Amino acid sequence: MVPVAAAVTDRGARQWFPTGFAVILSESSARRYALDPDVRLMLEVRDDNAAAFEELVARYQGRLVNLLQHQVGSRELAEDLAQDVFLRIYRARKSYQPGAKFATWLFTIAHHVASNALRDRSRHREVTLRAQDSGPLGARPLDKMLQASSGQMPARQLAKAEMRQMVQMAIDALGERQRMAVLLSKFEGLSYAEIAQIMEISPKAIKSLLSRARENLREVLQPYFDHGDGPLREVHDDR
Repeated sequence: MVPVAAAVTDRGARQWFPTGFAVILSESSARRYALDPDVRLMLEVRDDNAAAFEELVARYQGRLVNLLQHQVGSRELAEDLAQDVFLRIYRARKSYQPGAKFATWLFTIAHHVASNALRDRSRHREVTLRAQDSGPLGARPLDKMLQASSGQMPARQLAKAEMRQMVQMAIDALGERQRMAVLLSKFEGLSYAEIAQIMEISPKAIKSLLSRARENLREVLQPYFDHGDGPLREVHDDR
């Protein structure tokens, strides 16, 4: 495990993530992020408040396991990785500085942990799909799938359980980077800037990544809306 440390400079605090990289934050930024109730809990964890740590685990464990399961394709492995993420956070507690919302910090660590697990398993495959410009899903297929799942598309009358399964299968078919961006955007409600911080690329690159993910989702989900067939192909156009 990468050692974690923090130092205070004349420009602000340097926060080291449990994955080995750092960000510089000003005192004003630290005060702003400290308004996040989960950041306040983490500050209590830094002061060895065990109950605060248990509360953070209770708030995020389910969401974290679901996110990791989408990334690594195994519930059992996702649960193990989630434990690793929380262990890293606890071990890094003494160096914690509020340089981002707690959820952003947590998912940054989770992204690195999942990426390392995937590399270790050598599960990288690349398949490029030709994007289509039209079809019953339109330009934002995931949005329409989620609307159907919530009962807002009465014309389709699709069973919620079936729709959730199709959504999960379609997202799982995406490449690692596109899948993570979609999950953080659509299910965690994070902004482009927050996702960019987590994935360590620019907000412009995140916008492009999500656009390509939507094109690939349209390609994968089209057979289901046309003929009732489930997604059959994996997509690894992960540029």
